[in-house]
Amino acid sequence: MGMTHSEKILAAASGRQEVSAGEFVVADIDLALLHDIFAAQVFDLLQEVGVDGVFDPDKTVVVIDHLVPAPSAAAAAVHQKIRSHVARLGINAFYDAGEGICHQLLPEQGHVRPGMLIVGTDSHTTTHGALGAGGTGIGTSDMVYALATGRLWFRVPETIRFELTGDLQPGVSWKDVILYLGGRFGSDAAQYRAMEFGGPAVRTADMSSRLTVANMAVEMGAKFGLFAADEVTDAYLTEHGGTGAAAFGPDPDAQYVAVHEISLSELPPQVALPNEVDRVGSIEDVEGLAINQAFIGSCTNGRIEDLQAAAEVLSGKHIAPGVRLLVVPASRQILQEALKTGVLATLVDAGASVLTPGCGPCFGGHGGLLGPGERCIGTHNRNFIGRMGSADAEIYLGSPATVAASALRGRLTDPRQLEADND
Repeated sequence: MGMTHSEKILAAASGRQEVSAGEFVVADIDLALLHDIFAAQVFDLLQEVGVDGVFDPDKTVVVIDHLVPAPSAAAAAVHQKIRSHVARLGINAFYDAGEGICHQLLPEQGHVRPGMLIVGTDSHTTTHGALGAGGTGIGTSDMVYALATGRLWFRVPETIRFELTGDLQPGVSWKDVILYLGGRFGSDAAQYRAMEFGGPAVRTADMSSRLTVANMAVEMGAKFGLFAADEVTDAYLTEHGGTGAAAFGPDPDAQYVAVHEISLSELPPQVALPNEVDRVGSIEDVEGLAINQAFIGSCTNGRIEDLQAAAEVLSGKHIAPGVRLLVVPASRQILQEALKTGVLATLVDAGASVLTPGCGPCFGGHGGLLGPGERCIGTHNRNFIGRMGSADAEIYLGSPATVAASALRGRLTDPRQLEADND
């Protein structure tokens, strides 16, 4: 019997010829990821239990990305502690404040390859399934054990397969696809299950789009969100310091708990409504609601392709009075590319404020929080009550084109309307 993508990853990591859903395995970790919210706590706990090193300094990546630049003396002190721990432990893959978001830096800097098993102290570690790796979030106690031993136990998940067909309409992106899937199937549809994305439509999706989809797989409860490695993966890895990739994906006769065949041809732009990621509808259903803030960034949609999509909407125009447009590139490399190509100038000329590469206002730590009664639309991945500031604020989620169009008009706007106006 064939294996699914995640079964293959866990079989290889546990030294087994094959595994099946429901089994428990102890697996070798290929990469451990920590960021500034939990890194200091994890390293302190390691010392408390008498562990003076990590299982492999070359398989450990530490990123300061959430609270950057440090918005308080307390945050600055945490950053100092992290830097001290990193130096003491001999960790080479350390990305300090301003280098970017962990889930952008890992693939961008060549840390991710198909078939790897990656654990991180962040739920959106599923992002790395875009490159065919098994990425999943874990808690601090599990990370202490993983860093001490290089191993961790897993229950092999069942897998849901999504066979996607058809061509996306102009003005519709893969952010709309994953929002639609979340709305249709719900936030617990893939609870402790793997999600595989395949079909003819997937073969046309670039790596940026795949990263967006895999990133938000966890919003449906997924343990892993996986794309088979193919020529798109190979080209991306070659460009980002790798040597290409061998094909890695599920067997043709793999067993799935469910297979969903979905055509994307008629999909309109989607928005997640406050305060639930799976409360999703067409932009047409809420078009016209006034907004106070628009946010383009995050590990979901802060890549150059996302900034370009926004710049195309805003080129030669200016955002509406009373709207704050925040742009946060997902990495310094993306910021530099946006500078060189003129994308950043287009956005700034349109009225955008550009923040330091990092998580920005996505998680509500700083850098663009919302006041009572304010309404924001952003490209990030969560819209829970109080996530970006006041519990009385409203957060909508959409694609870069939808967010840019809304900033332009000062109200929730279907980006296709702008195209129609230009015809």
